[in-house]
Amino acid sequence: MGTALIYDDEMTKYKLLWVDPACKIEVPERLTVSHETLVRTGLADRCVSVPVREATDAEILLAHSEEYLEAVKKTPYMSLEDLMEFTRQYGDVYFHPNIYHCAKLAAGAALQLVDSVMTGKVRNGMALVRPPGHHSMRSAANGFCVFNNVAIAAQYAKQKYGVQRVLIVDWDIHHGQGVQYCFEDDPSVLYFSWHRYEHQKFWPHLRDSDYDIVGKEKGAGFNINVPWNKVGMENVDYLSVFCHVLLPVAYEFCPDLVLVCAGFDSAIGDPEGEMCATPDVFAHLTHLLMNLAGGKLCAVLEGGYNLTSLVQSVCQTVQTLLGDPVPRPASLKSPCISALESLQCVRSAHKAYWSCLKHAADLPASTISTKQIKLGEGEETTEKGEEEEKDAEEKVWPEPPKRVTPPVCAALVLPDDVACPEGCERFSFSEDLDPLLASKLRESFLRDADDSTAFITVSSFIALTEKMEKNEICSGLALVPDVTKAMTSIVQHVTTVLSNRVLVVCVGDGNVPSHITEDRETLVVQMGSAQTEERSCKYYIRVCLKKGCSDTSGFTQAVFGLLLPLGYEYDPGLVVLARMPDSGVSDSLWQQLIGLLQSFALGHTLVVLQEEEKALIGLTASSLLGNPAASLKQLQAPLTEDTEAIEKLRHRLQADWKFLQTTAPQTQRSDED
Repeated sequence: MGTALIYDDEMTKYKLLWVDPACKIEVPERLTVSHETLVRTGLADRCVSVPVREATDAEILLAHSEEYLEAVKKTPYMSLEDLMEFTRQYGDVYFHPNIYHCAKLAAGAALQLVDSVMTGKVRNGMALVRPPGHHSMRSAANGFCVFNNVAIAAQYAKQKYGVQRVLIVDWDIHHGQGVQYCFEDDPSVLYFSWHRYEHQKFWPHLRDSDYDIVGKEKGAGFNINVPWNKVGMENVDYLSVFCHVLLPVAYEFCPDLVLVCAGFDSAIGDPEGEMCATPDVFAHLTHLLMNLAGGKLCAVLEGGYNLTSLVQSVCQTVQTLLGDPVPRPASLKSPCISALESLQCVRSAHKAYWSCLKHAADLPASTISTKQIKLGEGEETTEKGEEEEKDAEEKVWPEPPKRVTPPVCAALVLPDDVACPEGCERFSFSEDLDPLLASKLRESFLRDADDSTAFITVSSFIALTEKMEKNEICSGLALVPDVTKAMTSIVQHVTTVLSNRVLVVCVGDGNVPSHITEDRETLVVQMGSAQTEERSCKYYIRVCLKKGCSDTSGFTQAVFGLLLPLGYEYDPGLVVLARMPDSGVSDSLWQQLIGLLQSFALGHTLVVLQEEEKALIGLTASSLLGNPAASLKQLQAPLTEDTEAIEKLRHRLQADWKFLQTTAPQTQRSDED
């Protein structure tokens, strides 16, 4: 299974025919430069090319009124004056004699992508389309959009394939009000949008874009708006919202299909967004969604008006869909106060609807949310002059690091009598070890000094970490006689010899030697059920769940609320995932965990299993190879004791780990940030 890429230069054959400052940024080059770069970098050749078709009338009517469709059908025959007059009845959009044809192709491209993914021809894909769609409403064009491509695609998937639940993630910098209005009373579609809002001063200036607009009737809770009330949001702000809102809710919702309104005006340098998130963050956002819905993910282009950051962001997204390791995140500071304020407001607004948020903090009394600060009468809205646009376009940022895929995706250290899964390579170290290192390994690990088989196993997985350090191997698995000793040996070698930081994730109860967390080169997060004496150490974090790792809901709550934020802030060079004997974690949850941990350390994840756990080799290797994990099904509410314990732990840790914050400091205001 591959990644679909849908593009047709027919969709570049319309443009603005008159002077309109609001519309001048929507140009054909948005599509041509994106596709040309995918071709030049070889990414297009790695994708499955899927032809474009026009959407039919019946398909367009899934999201639009017949009156509106009939009106748009007349535009190819209009004079320039008639087109201008037709355009004036809508907001910030323009029409062209060829735009109706292009709009049908754009919607049809989204449907072709859904067909390809739902029939299993590809695993995922991206459609490069014009015009965009998410602002278009049932009976109105809006914001460069004619037909609502993603809304039509969601309805189509439900109708044709019987899809029960669709997640739509809209990371465009403008609120996709057209999508919201289409599904606001529909509990089968979860719509998530973050957008520049600035207390309703930014386009489209809608009260309906605020955090407390959660959906209507049966759809209450299924509309999530994250308003950005300041410009300049960075990678950490985007990732924080994913970890603390979108991912826990999405996993509880358990979609059958993920659609992304992939607008890249939320990237740095864009004159519309004025944000500071770098293009490589879209690799992470994409990766974090790829284990939902069994990997069925369709990204459809929306906005993006700085041609440099647009192209870079498109390439980062496509490369991630293809399965390449995600880059290490740029240095992540703490989320800004304004972002934390929005985060707190959103979590509070949705705590009544989602069990994963039921212990979220209430709105603070001193909040300066959009609900309290409204656009004053006569106050000017946020409209940019030419100088401000020029400043945004001239913003400089480093080019995303080149993503080099190691020649070996997954290497396994296994006994000779254990078969190596297809797609993986058996790894055995044959060179002579440094005598001093060999002596240390024998002393710290081996039960019997003459146990040559055990010594080969130890030396093999130590050598494997060195190959991963050199990026010759991406990930690995080692079947060992003693997980704790193996984990200790790996950490000691990587931190002292290779001078790299290690994130150790221990699943299940078992002893973790205290000396491996004595310095900041190792962060250990252990999840289990046993109550142990609390260590006063920033780099050892114990998450105690009442039913241990067998409780999927509590476990996922800990992963999204604690583990992922900690991993992003720590930014390790290697992840060691150690599964303790009798951990109780389910197969699908184990695979989900592996997939999420590959967000870190360029995907360099080393899984350590007890030799009695041979049955887990196949599914572990599958996840290391990048195959999507099985669905966790719709999650039940986590145990109250677990939620309270996780919240208590998060509160205690957030002084040291800023990424764990979900509330704005009460003593500060966002306008001081």
